[in-house]
Amino acid sequence: MQLSLIVALSVHILAATFWAGSTFALARTTGRGSEKLFVSQLFAAAIAIAAGGYLWHTLHEGSFGTAEQLLGAGALAAILALGAQVTVVGGALRRLSKAGSDDDASVQPGVVLAQRGAAILLAIAAVTMAAARDA
Repeated sequence: MQLSLIVALSVHILAATFWAGSTFALARTTGRGSEKLFVSQLFAAAIAIAAGGYLWHTLHEGSFGTAEQLLGAGALAAILALGAQVTVVGGALRRLSKAGSDDDASVQPGVVLAQRGAAILLAIAAVTMAAARDA
């Protein structure tokens, strides 16, 4: 295996592991602490998606068999998870910063729902990507 593929796969897995792990933890803790991890989560998501795109381009370009369909479904689930986090959690954190409060109960339900939804979507992404290996 080429060094560039090893590095890209390692970066993809590490970034996705942090993104998913922090999302699972925030979903479990009712979203408390989202403001501390939000930027790191977005950074990890961007790296995971970029590395995944590179891997797709390098290893799967030109074919769309079962493995690629599973990978595509996983990528879509991950992108939807990112969208939920950016729009809902990011919006809630912006409202909190404008209000000058660190803990506003009015935005908490939305943050929890977004983190839990993102956690489910990232679990789907992980399962489909693992299944694609044997497809």
